[in-house]
Order: sequence, then structure tokens, then C-alpha cells
Amino acid sequence: MTKLKRNERIAAMVKILGDHPNHIFTLNYFTEKFNAAKSTISEDIVVVKGAMEKMDLGKIKTISGAAGGVKYIPITGAKKSQQILQNICEKMNSSHRILPGGFLYMTDIIYHPQTIHNLGELFATQFNYENVDAIITVETKGIPLALMVAKAMNLPLVILRRDNKVTEGSTVSINYISGSSDKISRMSLSRRALKPGARVIIIDDFMKAGGTAKGMIDMMKEFEVEVEGIGVLIATKEPRKKLVDEYVPLLILEDIGESQGKIDVVPNPIIIE
Repeated sequence: MTKLKRNERIAAMVKILGDHPNHIFTLNYFTEKFNAAKSTISEDIVVVKGAMEKMDLGKIKTISGAAGGVKYIPITGAKKSQQILQNICEKMNSSHRILPGGFLYMTDIIYHPQTIHNLGELFATQFNYENVDAIITVETKGIPLALMVAKAMNLPLVILRRDNKVTEGSTVSINYISGSSDKISRMSLSRRALKPGARVIIIDDFMKAGGTAKGMIDMMKEFEVEVEGIGVLIATKEPRKKLVDEYVPLLILEDIGESQGKIDVVPNPIIIE
């Protein structure tokens, strides 16, 4: 490969690291790819690291040792978090999103690629996932969000199904009470999906009473898996007492008036402080 100029190497390095968050690239990888000496690559990494941190675009971490290298860690600062969440609130606080029964139409937001990408990195900032093995969600609307969180953390995504699938092999199924509909629902998971002793983070799109999250926690107990954290895009202000004690909501639904056509969604103040 033809030798690249420094600005060309740095541009390529930023692209490679940004496309693979939390993936460790060895110095040998870059020396072979750019046909450059290790000392040259080390100097390039220092430049990339300084620029990323100065522009609040994330963190470049170097790992020493034989298995070491460099990786990009997505970090969303309080100012950017506020901008992202406030933009979503402006879209959510529109009366045409109110559906019969007091539900909210959210599909266009949680299926928008750039929005969900930003939310994935925002969630990755909220948790310590160094020893986490997988991201957990339940189908279907939470899948895009959980997938982007899994990408930002460089972890596999495990999806709990509403129905058994023949392609899943033998499964474990449990019943749970959905907090949003007050109905008994079922979720299933393949026995091959998780190993005993694994650590997971649960991600979902909406929480009212916490019934679905509680169901996922109960499922993890069946697999002898430890839940390290729970993250939801929107949690209702009421009821204040949820079926789960510790969770991280990005947005709070304070009020929804179907007859008045009023919606009040606000950013979680803890996230933007």
C-alpha cells in the first residue's frame, strides 16, 4: 500500500475507530494498514485523542501490554445530551401523537437511524459496561434502540420473543403482567442465548409500571444471569412506585391528557446536569 500523509492517516483512523466503538485495534493493525512505523502511529493516536476530547466527540483509550491497543469510547456530554433529548421532546409534545387509550405514537422517532444512533451512545454513557456480556430487550419496538446501545458498547444483543420460534430451539417461557396494558403477556428465550453467570443490561423503549422490565429480570433469574442495569427511553412519572427499583430513563412522561390533547415529555434532569 502507498504511504499516506499524516492528515490522511488521521482521517482514516478516525473513521475506523468511530465505526467500531469499544473495539480494540492493535498498533500492528494500523502499522500494516498504513505502512507506517509504530512510533508514527503512536503520534497519530495522540493527535486523534486530543482532537476527540477537545471537541467532546468521545474518548480514545490506549491499552498497554501484549494484547493492548487503542479503542474509541462513545461519550455524550451533558450539553449534547440536552440537545438530543430536547429535540425529541419537541417532537413528542405534539397532540397528534396521542392514541386512543392514552398511548403515544413513537415509531417515527425510535425508527429514525440518526436519532436512535445518538440515543445508543447516550445510553452507553450512562452505564459501566466493562464487565457486561450482552444487551437484553423484548420485541419489538425496543429492538432498534437496544441494537444501537449494543453497537455503542460493542456487545451482542439478545432479544426475548413474544412467541416461540422453531429456529430458536428449546426455549424458556414465562408469563408477566404488562404495566402499560395490565394484561398477562408471555416472553420466551432460547436456552442457548445466555450462559449462567453472564451479566446483562436491559434496554426498553417505554416504562409505565415496570411490568415488562420485571418480567425480563425474572427471565434472567431463570438463566442465572445478573442484571447490571436497566435503561428506558421514556418512563412515566406516575405511578412513582415501579415494579423495579433502579432504572435509568432518558425522558420522563409527566402528563398526557387525551381529552385536552396535551403531552408533557421532559428530559431526565439527572442526564443533562
